[in-house]
Amino acid sequence: MEPAADASSDTKVEALAARLASAIDRGLLPQGARLRSIRDCAAKEAVARNTVVEAYNRLVARGYAEARPGSGYYVRKAAGLRTQAAAAHVSEAVDVVSLLREQLEQHYEVRVGDGRPPASWMEGSELGRHLRGGRTSALSGIEHGYGTPWGYLPLRETVARLLHERSILVDARQVLLTQGANHALDLIVRHLLQPGDVVFVDSPGYYPLFGKLKLAKVEMVGVPRLADGPDMAALDQLAQRYRPKAFFTQSLAHNPTGGSISLPCAHRLLRLAAQHDFLIVEDDPFADLMPAQSPRLAALDQLERVVYVSSFSKTLSAGLRVGYVAGSPAIIHALCDLKMVTVVSTSDFVERVVHQLVAAGHYRKHLSRLKSRLDAAQGPASRALQKLGLALHVPSTGGYYLWARLPAGLSEISLARKAAQQGIFLAPGAVFYPERVSGEPALRVNVAYAGDERFLAFMRSALKKP
Repeated sequence: MEPAADASSDTKVEALAARLASAIDRGLLPQGARLRSIRDCAAKEAVARNTVVEAYNRLVARGYAEARPGSGYYVRKAAGLRTQAAAAHVSEAVDVVSLLREQLEQHYEVRVGDGRPPASWMEGSELGRHLRGGRTSALSGIEHGYGTPWGYLPLRETVARLLHERSILVDARQVLLTQGANHALDLIVRHLLQPGDVVFVDSPGYYPLFGKLKLAKVEMVGVPRLADGPDMAALDQLAQRYRPKAFFTQSLAHNPTGGSISLPCAHRLLRLAAQHDFLIVEDDPFADLMPAQSPRLAALDQLERVVYVSSFSKTLSAGLRVGYVAGSPAIIHALCDLKMVTVVSTSDFVERVVHQLVAAGHYRKHLSRLKSRLDAAQGPASRALQKLGLALHVPSTGGYYLWARLPAGLSEISLARKAAQQGIFLAPGAVFYPERVSGEPALRVNVAYAGDERFLAFMRSALKKP
């Protein structure tokens, strides 16, 4: 009897399943055709018979094949039915939903407009090996219940210690775990705002937030984003006119410009918030990539007027949806109640996994490698874009993004459409403005992909550069 396939054989299983699925898609294995017997396929592919069995079972699970007891495996889907061309609205990437959908479904090979680094930087790292290796000793005592709506207490205590490193002095009772930063923002919007309320947002800014605010029927007013943070003069004038209830902003490694707030700007912003009586929601998704001593509104304010949001999803794994929100006890208690009403609780299992990775030191090692990769990519990415003649909002950010201004008169939407035809995913600047109209044509560029020669060749052609 052959030994059961272990974790190391998964790559062979998936490779065989992918080859057979491709053959079905291309019509080389027509509908109704019988697949090779387990023995014949194992001999032809030079793999164990268990590998073939598992690959065939995956084809069945994915709808490519069906198992007929006593007869074998047969092709179930006609050629081409599994092939999905990118929809027009995805190709154009001109609205919030289509851009987000493309980042999730990932149709294109060259992903310059993506919001995350490559999988090889994240799940494919050493951290990924710990996740795949079944190191779950800390999970052996888990109860299969909902868990507390506050989130797994040891992780909340760990988050509180991380916040102390950032000079945000909280205890675990001021920390609520969420399903990523987006869930935290959704809870905050639901709790703080009513239809017709006015809020300020970064302009350009974080486009998924705009969708939540529109859904809540909240009026958004954009505050121009400068190299050192929000435009304080503009914010002061706008606050006098609109009397906002809150200002949603990203202080560090801002999405999409990559810039970070300066200490004088942060101080001025807090003074204006007190003067005009609005709350600040500080979204800090790249917190663990930035120096602990970086200017943070929550550290300067100590959560009196600031609600602080962060996440492990951007730096650990998008599949481990764990974020958190820290704030005053009154706000955090209200958000916990709202969390219970809407989703009951978050995943105690996932939170334990994240805690184990952090507590065992694997996360810090992963962060060190991720920072090194970002540092290595930043300089070449900036130089490549500047060589194209594109002006950068800030040349080096410490985060994932560069904001590249296009020549006046060049349509960023047309550029994104042409790029899509060549399998290149771009993120046009207009998507990142609450009013969906950019003051100047621009692109958000992921530094991990900025040096891809296919992207650079496309841009040279579009910009008519030699």
